[in-house]
Amino acid sequence: MFSHLTAPAKKTKKAKEPEAPIMYDDPPDKMTSKDGRDANMKITSWNVDGLRAWVKKKGLDWVREENPDILCLQETKCAEKDLPAEITSMPEYPHKYWAVSGAKEGYSGVAMLSKTEPLKVTYGIGKEEHDKEGRVITAEFPNFYLVTAYVPNAGRGLVRLDYRKTWDVDFRAYLSELDVQKPLVLCGDLNVAHQEIDLKNPKGNKKNAGFTPEEREGFSQLLSAGFTDSFRELYPEQTNAYTFWTYMMNARSKNVGWRLDYFVLSSSLLPGLCDSKIRNKVLGSDHCPITLHIAV
Repeated sequence: MFSHLTAPAKKTKKAKEPEAPIMYDDPPDKMTSKDGRDANMKITSWNVDGLRAWVKKKGLDWVREENPDILCLQETKCAEKDLPAEITSMPEYPHKYWAVSGAKEGYSGVAMLSKTEPLKVTYGIGKEEHDKEGRVITAEFPNFYLVTAYVPNAGRGLVRLDYRKTWDVDFRAYLSELDVQKPLVLCGDLNVAHQEIDLKNPKGNKKNAGFTPEEREGFSQLLSAGFTDSFRELYPEQTNAYTFWTYMMNARSKNVGWRLDYFVLSSSLLPGLCDSKIRNKVLGSDHCPITLHIAV
């Protein structure tokens, strides 16, 4: 046995001080649009990563504080019969709509809760291969459509990347058809960080779900079809603004995140855009909520 005295001397490198994480501070809400109108519609979107767990973590307390006109939720992972009474009985939102996965229970799922009744609500995008997973709700309001979506993840090892590419083409066609009739707001977990600025570690993630060239190109093509990423429209250079952090490796406290949640608007709605918020201090899921202020 060597004692520590006779062990060969190693040059000791001075341990690097861990860098303090750079956090994002959501600035005060702007309530006036470019063309001088006051915001008259507030929409919140949140991937809750399991509705029942999120309710237990007091997600609804925050919703009541934020008090949006419409609340959209993704990844509810909950069959309609298992929906918690705390949310099904919410008087603030008399109009509630649920899409659940018919294929697998406790998988995927989206919801929309509204203070005012939409003219019409539809589920899915009209293609069975996509619609069986409960990923899209569309509500028609007098001046716009609201679409909430939980876009399929390309998966570990990119096992669903081909499926995702098909989805991107079909979903874009669906949105473009709606856009011909009325402008739309698309919100939800779109499962892509569009540009390098949209995630902490772009270099190490080029072959990972959410940041492959194919998924990024799919999002670029959506924007080319006449839609705009509202957050980047207002904050083109803003770094460290993320909406998702893995539960592993203390990613959230270090702000090692991804911006996967969006409000995407038809270009004709841009003059009424007031603000696009990332509520990154709000806990309850591995995603934080986002909120749109708009004059419609």
